[in-house]
Amino acid sequence: MPGALDLVGAVAVVGALLLLPTWPHVRHGITIVHEAGHGFAATLTRRRLAGIRLHSDSSGLTVSVGRPRGPGMALTLLAGYPAPSVAGVLVAWAVAAGRAPLALWGALVLLVLVLVQIRNWFGLWSVLVAGGLVGAVTWFADPAWRMRAALVLAAFLVLGGLRAVVELPAASRRERGSDADQLARVTRVPAGFWLLVLVLAALAGVAGAGALLVAPLAR
Repeated sequence: MPGALDLVGAVAVVGALLLLPTWPHVRHGITIVHEAGHGFAATLTRRRLAGIRLHSDSSGLTVSVGRPRGPGMALTLLAGYPAPSVAGVLVAWAVAAGRAPLALWGALVLLVLVLVQIRNWFGLWSVLVAGGLVGAVTWFADPAWRMRAALVLAAFLVLGGLRAVVELPAASRRERGSDADQLARVTRVPAGFWLLVLVLAALAGVAGAGALLVAPLAR
């Protein structure tokens, strides 16, 4: 079980990664989970997943084949930005329950599932590096450090997911091709509404993970 110092340390480490010039580099981890969310939703709605590409500017693209409109397409588009938050809450639950290794193995399974869908060299490199880091901790770290690593992972996913959503309005103004813009075209509901939904989902992820990790400290 994480202590107060473990929790503060994890948040401090992640905060530094997100606020310093390291963010464009570590953001690739958020993009991997983001694209995995698109892929999972596409599969869930019986669309044919045709591949995932990850780019050096930390953007990504998940291609699925199916109806260009309708609930399946909307859910596929919607699932990307909340995916890191959902994953972060699940990791936080595992850490709070004393099952940090389960969270790390889950991360490895997700990376393998993404790996088989990768369709470009940079994406392959990104996933292999992420898998190597998580795998090294999973196999070689002692239980205390596995717990701390899972704690950092949970904080990174929910806080990184929030930062990615906060950056979305600027990207939407520049390109008009963001997930929110595509949702607006598919559903005929304004992009501003979808931006609000995504921000609220990210905030809920931070609150949910925080509650799971802080609750044991109050006992």
